[in-house]
Amino acid sequence: MSREHGSRSLVAFFSLSFLIGWGALALLLVFADQLEPHFGPPSGGHPIFVLAVYSPAIAALVLVARRGGLAALGGYLRRLTLWRMPAAWWLFLLLGIPALKYLSAAFNGTAGEFPFSPWYGVLAALLPVLLLGPVEEIGWRGYALPLLQRRFTPLVASLILGALWGLWHLPAFLLGGTVQSQWSFGAFLIGALALSVLMTPMFNAARGSILIPALFHFQLNGPAWPDGQPWENYVFAAAAVVMVLWKRDAFLSRDGAVTDLMAPAR
Repeated sequence: MSREHGSRSLVAFFSLSFLIGWGALALLLVFADQLEPHFGPPSGGHPIFVLAVYSPAIAALVLVARRGGLAALGGYLRRLTLWRMPAAWWLFLLLGIPALKYLSAAFNGTAGEFPFSPWYGVLAALLPVLLLGPVEEIGWRGYALPLLQRRFTPLVASLILGALWGLWHLPAFLLGGTVQSQWSFGAFLIGALALSVLMTPMFNAARGSILIPALFHFQLNGPAWPDGQPWENYVFAAAAVVMVLWKRDAFLSRDGAVTDLMAPAR
């Protein structure tokens, strides 16, 4: 069934993601005064902002269900249960990302900062972070990356996806009350390209797992890490260059690239 999802499906996915995501944030920008009495001021937890964040997942699930119904959705979402990958990748996911975040904060002069007092306040912040950004990966890495890898090498697919992923965030930079409104979009776009490259070999090593990119995304947004903006974009870009040089055979060859939307047979 998944082979029925071709180039047109990829265009449909990006179109839906941008239409829902940008459309929701446009409503929030244009009708902020009218919406505020009902939903509060614009913020990362605003219901319409959450709808925008979920747009890639919504687009992917709609397209999978439209093609194959509930059975296809089940096969697609079973990729959330795939967790096996080489131990080195798990070390990078669990320890490497925090290390790069702290290195970025060191360049930024904020490595000693901890944004919660008392410390256990971080526990309450974990759930919202888990339920926002990581959900995007149901669409970005879950749907778009396998289809892109049918046509391009993992490196090119990563860069295309990273560029569109970064561009999709643009309205959040125009919306007061969001974290992105305090950042530089140009630096963020460099970071999006880098992070997309870093996620791809882990995704392929885990046989197309959606769980692994979601955990990667969760680590990036981890509330316990000190603020490393804008340095973290450049640090992750340097890490991506090293990764491509180290794993160049995997990045430049389509052998081993996951192209199926359904969970592999056990």
